[in-house]
Amino acid sequence: MKDKNNLHETGYKPTRRNMLSFLGLLPFAPGLLRHMGESPINEQVALSPEYTLPAKNLFAIKGTYINAAYTHPMSIGCAESITSYLDFRQANGKSADTIVEDRNTARTLFARLINAEADEISWIPSTMVGENLIVTSLGLAGTNARIVTDAYHFDGSLYLYNELAKQGATVQIILPKNNKIELADMDAAIKPGTKLVAVSMVSMINGFQHDIKALCAIAHNRGALVYADIIQAAGAVPIDVHDLGIDFCACATYKWLMGDFGAGFLYIRKDRLALLKRSQFGYRQINDIQSHVFPFDTAGNQPFEFSAGDTARHYFEVGTLSNTAAPALIFSLHYLLHTGVDKIQQYRQPLIDTLQQELPRLGYQPMTPVDSTSPIVSFAFEGAEKKLQKKLSDAGINIQLYENRFRISPSVYNTMDDITRLIEVLSV
Repeated sequence: MKDKNNLHETGYKPTRRNMLSFLGLLPFAPGLLRHMGESPINEQVALSPEYTLPAKNLFAIKGTYINAAYTHPMSIGCAESITSYLDFRQANGKSADTIVEDRNTARTLFARLINAEADEISWIPSTMVGENLIVTSLGLAGTNARIVTDAYHFDGSLYLYNELAKQGATVQIILPKNNKIELADMDAAIKPGTKLVAVSMVSMINGFQHDIKALCAIAHNRGALVYADIIQAAGAVPIDVHDLGIDFCACATYKWLMGDFGAGFLYIRKDRLALLKRSQFGYRQINDIQSHVFPFDTAGNQPFEFSAGDTARHYFEVGTLSNTAAPALIFSLHYLLHTGVDKIQQYRQPLIDTLQQELPRLGYQPMTPVDSTSPIVSFAFEGAEKKLQKKLSDAGINIQLYENRFRISPSVYNTMDDITRLIEVLSV
């Protein structure tokens, strides 16, 4: 912990101290970091060699961890940013004065990452909360609305639509063929009158990627809206929500955004807000409140008068948010923007390709399309969890095991040596 007296004097400044010390940037003019949410990449700033890939030195990972699709390890810089906030929190017993600024900066950086506008983004606690908010705000619960989804969507989402079906909705789940969800099958299912098409941009099952742009064009032509779960995509594959035509998307931040649990983002295309009914209400939506109750208040016809905002956050942010999430995300989002998600994808691809080439030769049945550029590759293997858990554990290797399949998801800290080691263990 830092000197508490010094913290009383200087205050909580995660974006200033930690960003400078870790990213190896040249000195900034005073106050510049305060505005980096508006311009997260300063072209005049020299980048440290720490931006090269692989980025093993930015993490404190034990063993061989190839399971980022489950939970991405937090970088040293993110952890230090949180510690800086906690030092201040411990010292003065309240939230830092700059936390609103930090939240707005993180929101702006995330918007830049997916090519959205900051006022199209709302903080949410999780991806599933975001999807539920869209479903509720569209008024789909308890109706006979037609909804199209697929078997590669998140299992919690499939449960959501199963429950809507019990309430009267017509829900069609498209099944995979040859490890893909065929666009033609989605096309046939999205009939006129369909209210919502809900998919995962990158499937947690096998890394399958929809042609989202084509899917949105089909849906919009039939009068349907598109929700995309982007938790396995944001920070892992390039996203341009405006170009793709996505209406709504959401993600938590503990996977490829390299943040922590309890915080996420919901994107609503600006011209779609008018289609949504406010379904939850709280103080974070209020722009102004006029009291006519207490001493010296002006007179009024009602005890209180409220004015609500009209951006995404004013629709969906209700109450208290996680304060520790923002400092961590400011750090990790700067890292992703400076490094470039496209560069991360290019670095990762040979690792994925090697797994795709070598593991089928060992008898593991591929579940991921061979042309996939996502961070996830999966294989079917009868009894996978029982047969592989001990040997992987003994070797200090962490991948995601299921009863009859397994999933591998390398990130910026992994190398071809990690992949070779995994293949060797799986070959025994």
